[in-house]
Amino acid sequence: MAEIPESEEEEEEGVDVITEGYFEEEFHVGAEDAGAFLVELGEQLQEGDEVNVSGDGWEIPFAFGDTVEIEVEFQGNDPELEFEVELEGRTPEDEAPDVS
Repeated sequence: MAEIPESEEEEEEGVDVITEGYFEEEFHVGAEDAGAFLVELGEQLQEGDEVNVSGDGWEIPFAFGDTVEIEVEFQGNDPELEFEVELEGRTPEDEAPDVS
């Protein structure tokens, strides 16, 4: 599971599993923690067709389809380099047909 590092002042209680609705959160972590998160996420992408990400008190299991969109944006004046990874949810068309 790719996990956003917890802040030290927050204690973990129950975990909300998010499977519907809308969720958005922005995190500011060190480069080492960000790298570890991205490596773990990348390993999940390579291993199968589901990822599981979590943070302080939340978890999102997500089955994705075949196509992954990666956007790279560079703004040299700021300077800022942005990466966005977008996974489309797996649909019935993504399932292998039953040939038995």
